[in-house]
Amino acid sequence: MGTWALHSFANDDACDLISNLIEGADLSPVQEAIERVQSTAGYLEAPEAQQAIAACEVVALVLGRASAASQAEEELTAWVARVKPSVEAAVVSQAVQVADRVLAPDSELRELWQESDEFNAWQADVRTLRARLQA
Repeated sequence: MGTWALHSFANDDACDLISNLIEGADLSPVQEAIERVQSTAGYLEAPEAQQAIAACEVVALVLGRASAASQAEEELTAWVARVKPSVEAAVVSQAVQVADRVLAPDSELRELWQESDEFNAWQADVRTLRARLQA
């Protein structure tokens, strides 16, 4: 799975998203990751889900509702401070839906975490992200 810890940025796919984001000047990679999940009918593959969760974390960070994990991403927080992006309400709503989609039974990421001892902690982490998006 290319994952080394529980938090949203501790996987290869999330790192790819953040790398693409900080090379640019807007939230396009974040919006694209969210839209990819929203447009996926049926089974949701893990790489797309991991990028979308990281994208949701970026949305929360931009809204001032950061997790400890996003605050620890120094390049990301520096990019947000420099670019000062804004997030439309529609993107926030989509991010909430994406969190729900990743937690759904037809999500490969959920299945992979179900096979681990940390499934409950992962699920709680995604639910907390969802709550921060709605705060």
